Amino acid sequence: MGHLRRGGALAAVLTLLLAGAAPASAAGPDRYRNPVSARFADTFADPVVVRGDDGLWYAFGTSDPLREGEGRTHRVPIARSADLVDWTYAGDAFAPDQRPAYAAPGAAFWAPDVRRVAGRWVMYVTVTDTGVSDDTFDTAVGVATAPSPAGPWTFADTPVVAPRPGAGGGYLWTIDPSQLTGADGRHWLYCGSYYGGISVTELSPDGLRAVGTPTPVAIDNKFEGAYVLRRDGWYYLFASTANCCAGPATGYSVQVGRSRDPRGPFTDRDGQRLDVSRAGGTPVLTQNGNRWIGTGHNAVLTDLSGQDWIAYHAIDRADPYLDEPFGVNERPMLLDRLDWIGGWPAVNAGAGPSDTARPAPVTTGPVDARFATADLRGWRAGHGRWQATGGVLTGSGTLTSRTRIGGDLRVETDLRLTGAATAGLRLGGVDVRVGRGRLSAGAATTALPPGLDLGDRHNLAIEVRGRQLVVTLSPSRLGDPVAQVSLRLPRPGAGELSVRAEGGPAEFDNVSAVRLYRPARHTVPDLRVGPVLRGYSDEFTGGLDPAWRWVRQDPAATVYGGALRWPVQDADLSGTGNTAGVLLRDAPAGNYVAETKVTLDLGEDSVRNYQQAGLVAYVDDDRFARLTQVAIWNTRQVEYGYELPFAGQPVYGGSIVGTPGSTTWLRLAHRVDPVNGEHEFRAGSSRDGKHWTWGAVWTFPADTTPRIGLVAHGGATPAVTAEFDYLRFHR
Repeated sequence: MGHLRRGGALAAVLTLLLAGAAPASAAGPDRYRNPVSARFADTFADPVVVRGDDGLWYAFGTSDPLREGEGRTHRVPIARSADLVDWTYAGDAFAPDQRPAYAAPGAAFWAPDVRRVAGRWVMYVTVTDTGVSDDTFDTAVGVATAPSPAGPWTFADTPVVAPRPGAGGGYLWTIDPSQLTGADGRHWLYCGSYYGGISVTELSPDGLRAVGTPTPVAIDNKFEGAYVLRRDGWYYLFASTANCCAGPATGYSVQVGRSRDPRGPFTDRDGQRLDVSRAGGTPVLTQNGNRWIGTGHNAVLTDLSGQDWIAYHAIDRADPYLDEPFGVNERPMLLDRLDWIGGWPAVNAGAGPSDTARPAPVTTGPVDARFATADLRGWRAGHGRWQATGGVLTGSGTLTSRTRIGGDLRVETDLRLTGAATAGLRLGGVDVRVGRGRLSAGAATTALPPGLDLGDRHNLAIEVRGRQLVVTLSPSRLGDPVAQVSLRLPRPGAGELSVRAEGGPAEFDNVSAVRLYRPARHTVPDLRVGPVLRGYSDEFTGGLDPAWRWVRQDPAATVYGGALRWPVQDADLSGTGNTAGVLLRDAPAGNYVAETKVTLDLGEDSVRNYQQAGLVAYVDDDRFARLTQVAIWNTRQVEYGYELPFAGQPVYGGSIVGTPGSTTWLRLAHRVDPVNGEHEFRAGSSRDGKHWTWGAVWTFPADTTPRIGLVAHGGATPAVTAEFDYLRFHR
């Protein structure tokens, strides 16, 4: 999502929804440090990264100034890199006076998504203001085309998805587009945000028009920033949740669900759907207590070794705004390893965003042929005629690399059949071919989608691990395979690499062979919880323990029947109101886990803003972290809200952790950072008290003494009582 303008109805809606290090990205040979955009930009939000025809990598971001003090908005800035680490500014996609005819003069362009569709580069982009009404946020998804990622980009005359009036007034947030080519070759577009939710619509074969009926895939008032890829027969919907742009209180994070169909339904690891009131979402990326907060709006890319990476933006909590407080949120581009463990993605095996030097992506190898010159001395012709001109290799017959390769490998090329009946690669005696409606590897074969035009450039990739060979054909190499075939080898792969074309010529480009990545096998260990600290805990079996202290005592809160029963107050704790009661007790020194079990019948689907109950880590009314199950419009969520004083006023934001039940178990895990003494509180939630979902970390300064307590507030209509079974501390 782009930065939302402050003031007016739009800011009001967001408020209601969810009321350093060295700048250089390089960190030595084969290592890097976030943010990778530091060399050319202070902010580069909503990034997407593609590999161009020239073998270079291109990143696209939301329209913003790039540098502090610049004062000029770049209209979809483009950056270019040879190694995914060192980036340079490559210009803007659109000139200052360039806009589609339906866009209002003041329209901004947010959250681009760039793909190869039908043989050309296509950009889908949010157009924030159109001419259909006087509303300044009657958003649409526009589309532009270009011969290369660097441009020139030309808008189509009509939007892909036009502004959509909302039942609650105004226009649904038709933003954050993301395209996917499915397994059958059909094109899909995902878009949407909090007001209206995320939907998917089928596109025309050229990718420029919506031709299907939209299908909701993720509920409104929770998700935005969709990104979908296909892996092992599953479609994975990545979506960002919570507020993108709350400065130092931003808790944006990425969650995922998966489905066998691009239209859903998408479910998380626990089987919870993403399109229902108590929506699920398996955590992929969330802040971990280091420099970075608000880690969200992601894209996924694959390096030459086959390792996936997640590109996203985040906020440096020490420098949250581009120029002045409460202006443009400063959101540079970060890059981290994306691991797949047990069928689910996790950043750095679950460790989260990095702020130290890390191994860099693999972007070159023993074979790395871009064919920028006519020199083919690294190759030998078996038969046929071959030449390198215009940055591509063209020919028929067989051309073999003089570099011998072996072991676990990833080999790939960009391929276009210009007259050949079949073309492909030969690796260690195994022929891999596309043509005549099929993708084949030795004797293994599978049909290509009907109508697939091999005269358009496609990426052909081979991965060999041990004796298993897997071949993938995709249009954009962005998790969009249109065909895949596997073969069991008689022996581990080794030998020569050749390009081959039969029955006529074919074009090859970006031929590479590198050592295959080594996958992570295990996620970082879950938090271990020790025995109960009885002296600090209360089971609510004999009245209220005298160790409790009130901030604004509520006489309606009573202990009986083995529970603290607290009618939800018509009061709040965020902002400047500070009318809600807080029931507190001192926490033990050092590291600990605080846990409660709270039952709160919020129903489903109806609007009960913002009734909630749960745990709080509290310093004072303007510095706290609140973990509650809460009604947010039609949804029921576990929100981990955070307030702190900044620039003379309290700032509130939050993150989302797990899925609530009517009864929800909540945990705050406290850790003292041994380097700076900060108090770190990591949030966890559970629907059964056994299986936990862990989420974001909020921090408190070292010179504070947070207490732990309970809250029940947000609205008294309809009347509902929160029941707390206990508050326990564990070492």
